[in-house]
Amino acid sequence: MIKNLILADQTEWEILNENTRRQILGYDDQIMMVKVEFDAGAIGYIHQHEHRQTTYVVSGIFEFTVGDQTSIVKQGDALYMQPNVPHGVKCIEKGILIDTFTPARQDFIQK
Repeated sequence: MIKNLILADQTEWEILNENTRRQILGYDDQIMMVKVEFDAGAIGYIHQHEHRQTTYVVSGIFEFTVGDQTSIVKQGDALYMQPNVPHGVKCIEKGILIDTFTPARQDFIQK
């Protein structure tokens, strides 16, 4: 069901592992926004997918690898991942990322 208003305190978190969780903030077939919370040391292993992805750093410090480039990013920084480009992240200081995907990540949607 598509919601027009998503309240964070009324939206469930999905536990990905002991150091990472995500909250789907809104989506339709074409776009999806996801909040991901990382503890220091958490790793988002190198992966790739067909979706375009933008990521905004709300808080924390992260080491991102996108393709063959690795950079340290912090609050206020953003990234763009082209389709099928390998990328991954390591959390250096606990923080939150906002990921936006197009089209929506159907594999994230719990049925």
